[in-house]
Amino acid sequence: MLTFNMPLSAAVAVLPLIIGFVWYHPKVFGNLWMRETGLQAEQLAKGNMAVIFISTYVLSLLLAMFLHVVVIHQFGYQSLFQNEPGFGTEGSDIMNQIADFMSTNGQRFRTFGHGAFHGLITTVFFILPILGINALFERKSFKYILLHVGYWALCASLMGGIICHWA
Repeated sequence: MLTFNMPLSAAVAVLPLIIGFVWYHPKVFGNLWMRETGLQAEQLAKGNMAVIFISTYVLSLLLAMFLHVVVIHQFGYQSLFQNEPGFGTEGSDIMNQIADFMSTNGQRFRTFGHGAFHGLITTVFFILPILGINALFERKSFKYILLHVGYWALCASLMGGIICHWA
């Protein structure tokens, strides 16, 4: 039976922190980010970085767990049978059927590229609308939206690719 790979999710959840360190660095997009958000370096220095980094990691872990279901299609197959009698019981008819299916199809579409593609699709159809709606009501610019959506496209693509290939 397919399950979440928690050690891999825990490792992948570090990616938004690493990518964010580079992406939002003043020599990359940091100055643009500060300008578009209206933040000053003095304001940023006042934040509790331990709380920010730990919270970011926990939220990234939730995203990594969600991406398992998005990038690994076999989760969808298994979910079709979760209410069937014997689901989860080793040797039951339904578990034997699932095992047969997984032995034939368990590795289909399990590549880095496929996972990265679905991470990108998740950004376009899930993350962009959420960030875009918030930005519109906050009266933020199109640059602001592109800046953050670009960051999440990179994060979700890398996270999805790693999860799909190695989970």
